Amino acid sequence: MIDLRPVVNVIGKLTIAMGATMVIPMAVDFTSGDPHWTVFLECAMLTVVIGALVTVATRCPNPSLDIRQTFLLTSGVWLVLPVIGALPLMWGAPGANFTDAYFEAMSGLTTTGTTALPNLDALPAGANLWRTLLQWQGGLGIVVVAMVFLPVMRVGGMQFFRSEGFDTQGKVLPRALDIAAEMTWFYVGMTAACTFALMFVGMSPYEALAHALSACSTGGFSTRDASYGAFLGAPEWITTFFSIMAALPFIRFIQLVRGDYTPLWRDRQVWAFLRWMSYAAGMIIIYRLFSNENVGLYDMIRETVFNVVTIFTGTGFASADVTTWGQFPMAVLFVAGLIGGCTGSTACSVKIFRYLVLFEAVRTQIRRMHSPHRVYPLQFDGRAISDDVTRSVMAFFTLFMLTFGLLIVALSLTGLHPRTALTGAWTAIANIGPVWGPEITANGSIAEFPVTAKWLMTLGMYLGRLELISVFVLLIPRFWRS
Repeated sequence: MIDLRPVVNVIGKLTIAMGATMVIPMAVDFTSGDPHWTVFLECAMLTVVIGALVTVATRCPNPSLDIRQTFLLTSGVWLVLPVIGALPLMWGAPGANFTDAYFEAMSGLTTTGTTALPNLDALPAGANLWRTLLQWQGGLGIVVVAMVFLPVMRVGGMQFFRSEGFDTQGKVLPRALDIAAEMTWFYVGMTAACTFALMFVGMSPYEALAHALSACSTGGFSTRDASYGAFLGAPEWITTFFSIMAALPFIRFIQLVRGDYTPLWRDRQVWAFLRWMSYAAGMIIIYRLFSNENVGLYDMIRETVFNVVTIFTGTGFASADVTTWGQFPMAVLFVAGLIGGCTGSTACSVKIFRYLVLFEAVRTQIRRMHSPHRVYPLQFDGRAISDDVTRSVMAFFTLFMLTFGLLIVALSLTGLHPRTALTGAWTAIANIGPVWGPEITANGSIAEFPVTAKWLMTLGMYLGRLELISVFVLLIPRFWRS
């Protein structure tokens, strides 16, 4: 039997931490005179008490996790914590039902950014801030999972980064705390810098903090129905910069802070990410220039760069209706969303590293067919890529595309328009944010979706954020045998 105590104990501690963060939106509502602050107080007290009881009841002398417990922990955290995150949205404004509240919390913690709420402008300030706080916490959790747990679990080729991402030497939990501390300090600093920069260009402290929390987590929740359509100009450029920062490997920034800039400068996936993103923006700008749009050149460049970056990184903010740009730009944005950012970042989707491994494997195979008697080792950044990593990456690609296709079909069967089903599956499985189709409300909400479609997208967000394999392995009977 698997000892569940260490797993439940960690979830209990995370529950306490999430309950404690409810004090922040509570304080915002209290200082603004909004009676909604009592909801956050009640939810915080209940969450902290339950988390404390669970933690005490599951206390064990050896907190280390074995491989099976690690799989259970990563899968369990993103199932349980959205329940906690949904409580203030159900008990207070907007008074959502469980489906919508859980969807919103899952969208936040997976940093997807798709909303099920129809009127964000009418929400209390604390409720909107809570949504962005969920994304910020989820973004930090994703970085820790990518740097500690996925390499140990050998998911999707992430074992390639095991030695670079602080080798845990079989003791996952204790070392994870050290890594989380280092990542948290950088994450907090980046968020503070983004907040002050947005305040400098005219955003209120509240708006600046909320959008900084979303940008640095590549989440995309906004406090406005118009998203960044309400903050055109300088805020777009600042958010573009910090979205790119958040999509780069955090370990590189830790090394940079320690005085070693070489790893960041020489990281192949960093340069591929920046190059491919530039290609996408450049192609769309050129297309729009020849489309005779009634938009000034500067405004065209600004809104194109902003929206391409937010789609590529999975941030998901919008400052323009991209569906009016034409079929070619939409195709480019669709492909960009399926690429995503770098490993070890808060960004979403397949990730640059896996595409580079895939391309290298294809190129090597072609060379071997041409010269079968020569040896062509697979390499990435000067390091050999083992067959284990290659097989893991290929398995991930296969499972990703298969799940993506099945999700499209399932959403179509709920009665959604084909384009809505396609972009709904796309945004859920790749954790991007926007959905395009006739069922979408004016603020980009999926509030009018059938209940079944909302749960299917919730499942897609969950699977996509946890890299699919780490969840599907739990369905294998042999996993549960001792």
